[in-house]
Amino acid sequence: MKTTAAVVREKGGSFAWEDVELDELRPSEVRVRLVATGVCHTDAVVRDQIYPTPLPAVLGHEGAGIVESIGSSVTTVAPGDHVVLSVSTCGTCRHCLTGGSTYCESLYDRNFGGTRTDGSTAFTDASGASLSSHFFGQSSFAAHTNADERSVVKVGDDVPLEMLGPLGCGIQTGAGAVMNSLRPEAGSTLAVFGAGAVGLAAVLGAVAVGVGRVIAVDVNPDRLALAEELGATDTIDARDGDVADRIRDLTGDGVEHALETSGVSTVLRQAVDSLGVRGTVGVVGAQAPGTETAFETGLSMTRGWSLQMIIEGDSVPQVFIPRLIELWKQGRFPFDKLIREFPIGEIDEAFAASARGEVIKPIVRF
Repeated sequence: MKTTAAVVREKGGSFAWEDVELDELRPSEVRVRLVATGVCHTDAVVRDQIYPTPLPAVLGHEGAGIVESIGSSVTTVAPGDHVVLSVSTCGTCRHCLTGGSTYCESLYDRNFGGTRTDGSTAFTDASGASLSSHFFGQSSFAAHTNADERSVVKVGDDVPLEMLGPLGCGIQTGAGAVMNSLRPEAGSTLAVFGAGAVGLAAVLGAVAVGVGRVIAVDVNPDRLALAEELGATDTIDARDGDVADRIRDLTGDGVEHALETSGVSTVLRQAVDSLGVRGTVGVVGAQAPGTETAFETGLSMTRGWSLQMIIEGDSVPQVFIPRLIELWKQGRFPFDKLIREFPIGEIDEAFAASARGEVIKPIVRF
């Protein structure tokens, strides 16, 4: 079928809306008419070729829409269902089978490879040339897409579909890093480094599970003010003094848990230095492949701290996303306060506003 998609053709390029051809559904795919899709830092990382998904490409990986048709082997959704699109996994490797699907053995190829597993792509341009597709199993910067069934999460039709897309990546990553990965006890201490969409979702997750002291660290005063509004008990402007020292002043020994969301090595070092004895730092901020961070390893032996790398909040999207929606319905997870909508024709401005720090989580509406 003919549809339209935002195509990025060169490193650092714009997202240009083009008429494209969407091919036939494969047996394990779901055709979705997109209602809205979130704009995420990972889309920008690929646009800028820090992660080398082949260009030209149709990106987008926080889609929300309505099922139009299903492949012959699809059993989890039906036409008319409301769905959120998330990460793609194989479902058959040992990690998928033991609940660790975000560490699927074929995770990179399925989400960043730019093709189906058979090497085909779902989109061709007006000249008949192939466009990279199946970004995170979905490529949701398109009016219609053929998504992997494993990327599809059925949601109820009693919630606003247009705002749900970011649950598929950014919001799930931040909240899940706290609720599924670090699992802080009620009344414990947590510092979140970076108050963007992922970091603020972590703050929301921490408040939801009863963390006693939630410290948000950033350099943007407006984002710190929002963190406080969302339930952070303390905020720290990282430009004002040594962050680790200030956290120890607040907590006595340091925090039991820290979460690094910025993808900056120096910030990760600050997070580690802010830990108390036997503390754990979780890392969700993506850095360029090959990046290294130096840690003190002498006296650290006496502190027993742990480093935990986290993908997609260690969540099973089909389980975790409905739980986040239920928390939102109860008023305990107000992630809608992070969102600003843009018309689909302003997708480049959505990216620019996010990069300028003016918007926490942009969503483009079809």
